[in-house]
Amino acid sequence: MIQPEKIIIADDHPLFRQALLGTLKAKLTYTTWVEAQTIEELELQLSKHNDSDLLLLDLNIPGAHGFNTLIHVRTHFPQIPVVIVSAYEDHDTIGKAMSYGAAGFVPKSTPVDDIYSAIVAVLSGNIWLPSSFEQKHIDNNGQDIAERVASLTQQQYRILMMFAQGMLNKQIAYDLNVSEATIKAHATAIFRKLDVRNRTQAVIAIAQLHLTEADFQAN
Repeated sequence: MIQPEKIIIADDHPLFRQALLGTLKAKLTYTTWVEAQTIEELELQLSKHNDSDLLLLDLNIPGAHGFNTLIHVRTHFPQIPVVIVSAYEDHDTIGKAMSYGAAGFVPKSTPVDDIYSAIVAVLSGNIWLPSSFEQKHIDNNGQDIAERVASLTQQQYRILMMFAQGMLNKQIAYDLNVSEATIKAHATAIFRKLDVRNRTQAVIAIAQLHLTEADFQAN
């Protein structure tokens, strides 16, 4: 395998990230590694490094809101394959991740050598899944919401995530350095695309894409 030039790793657990990088850097000696600990950092790194060969994404990274980030990345950066590296390893989560466009799913309990094998497989154009996984189909309603989220522009997606955090239009406008009227216009477009009437319904809609164990905290 020709070594990849650049890989992004998005994970907020420094001990896991450094342990993983320590092993992978020894095997992929010519690869540049780009790190992100939050969704905001990931968005910045994706914009700066949209020529990356791979994204290793933790589903539980702060601000991720379940599968929404995976869907967003696959929609706006389709040239970058995504391998999910997650503390979740139930069949439902793995099945949904693959349905939403992941090229591989690696539980964090996987030995690091196997994580390397997963990266090699995906960079070679293959799919990598845990040997214990049996494919299950996602329900049609969840797929429909995923397609609607995928239709959002990057700015609309960013605003939707701020809605999910409970931020007011005025706060969002300040953070994004635009007028409140602009936020309201984006909100109208978001509601139309998601087929909802207000921000509460929008947040409820994307909640269908959250992880199945919402109160799970990865260590």
